[in-house]
Amino acid sequence: MGKVIVVASGKGGTGKTTSVGAISSCLAALGHRTLCIDCDAGLRNLDIIIGMTDYVVSDFSDVLKGYLSLDKACSEHPKISGLYFLPAPAFRGPEEIDQTAMAALMEQIKYDFDYCLIDSPAGIGPGFRLAAASADMALVVTTGDISSLRDGQRVTEELRGMGIEEVRLIVNRVSAKIFRRIDATIDDAIDTIGAQLIGLVEEDEAVFLSSNTEIPLILYERKKAALQYLHIARRIAGAQIPLSGKWARK
Repeated sequence: MGKVIVVASGKGGTGKTTSVGAISSCLAALGHRTLCIDCDAGLRNLDIIIGMTDYVVSDFSDVLKGYLSLDKACSEHPKISGLYFLPAPAFRGPEEIDQTAMAALMEQIKYDFDYCLIDSPAGIGPGFRLAAASADMALVVTTGDISSLRDGQRVTEELRGMGIEEVRLIVNRVSAKIFRRIDATIDDAIDTIGAQLIGLVEEDEAVFLSSNTEIPLILYERKKAALQYLHIARRIAGAQIPLSGKWARK
């Protein structure tokens, strides 16, 4: 059985969608059959992050309605073997999606894939609940600013209230200089969110450039952010990889 992982954040701009694309790509590169699903119905953009805008011909509503089988609806990445993509419908809101059918689809996905990462809409609205309903694990993505941490804490509480016990934290767009100026640490983020850290990703212009050229980060430049996402993927897959010394929790 595969594992369904919802990736959530309390507010937009944390790099949640970028994280879904990067981690999914890394899991596939490690040899795991991986599906990433854009669950942000009406505001989808995961296809841009992973460079699959020109390859999408259907969405998960086609599977829910029985128009297409799962394997026909999913598109395999042209350059990353083992990475598949299934977008959200562009013109339907989460309230219009059959939750029972969505849960059945998630069960099928667990049989067909090793990992499925779901890009949840930011916040704790209906789209978030639809994305998280069948998840086995959750990744909460936050930055170091106070509002992002507060909203991330709320999302973590909601995820646990939905019965998801395995909730992990990604601190994104980390800048040691900024953390020093606001007298904050990674430990503060961990304590505020209330979840175990699975990885951090430092500020890296390659992330911005890769998304705006629609080239997956793993194929764009092998710099610090790409390597840090690879470490996160390996930890998800069970590897014991410590944080670098300057970021390790004291």
